[in-house]
Amino acid sequence: MDNKIDRELLQQLRDEIKNTQTVDEKGRDLLRDLDGDIHALLERSEEHPDEEHPFVIQNLERTLTHFEVTHPELTVLVSKLLDTLSNAGI
Repeated sequence: MDNKIDRELLQQLRDEIKNTQTVDEKGRDLLRDLDGDIHALLERSEEHPDEEHPFVIQNLERTLTHFEVTHPELTVLVSKLLDTLSNAGI
């Protein structure tokens, strides 16, 4: 995950998380956890680009399910990240 496109996608998702408003408590928890996961991915991708991150996949899937109706822009980015991770074999 150390190529420019993946890092840009991660940063876009972090920006969208910061701009997401009107969420319930569960949504806030999911976004907080997802932001932490993205931060960890950004840090780890520089040190260990091939390291697996199964917890991130689970959090992305939960976030996608929770926000798919109410926050379409966020879910588009989450879906793109899931596709990217899947294509990378993670």
